[in-house]
Amino acid sequence: MSALLFKLRHVPEDEAEAVRTLLNTNNIEWYETNAGNWGISMPGIWSNNEHQVADAIALIEQYQQKRTIAQRSEYEKQKQLGQQVTLTQRLLQHPLQSAAIVIFCAFVLFVSIHPFLQMIGYSQQ
Repeated sequence: MSALLFKLRHVPEDEAEAVRTLLNTNNIEWYETNAGNWGISMPGIWSNNEHQVADAIALIEQYQQKRTIAQRSEYEKQKQLGQQVTLTQRLLQHPLQSAAIVIFCAFVLFVSIHPFLQMIGYSQQ
């Protein structure tokens, strides 16, 4: 029976490639699935060899712990150097997209609370 070793949805390509390399260097049999044409399937790295599943998961967990430490230290380094992109900088990089998102959120909020505001208005008359 197949076992999911690593989910690939929203995973950076360098991390996915590192996991593939890790499995290959440790001679673990694996195969990969994609999200499909509509993006609703489970993209992931799987194994059919039930004897290797526990070892593969342990290797991936060790790799992810090391990656987490490295990514956090890189983030802190960028933050100390003032190179970390802030929310304001991201908003200014894409002003039209940011404005569209804010307008859409305001519209959804209005549509959500408008019936309740009307009820309050009618009950006061």
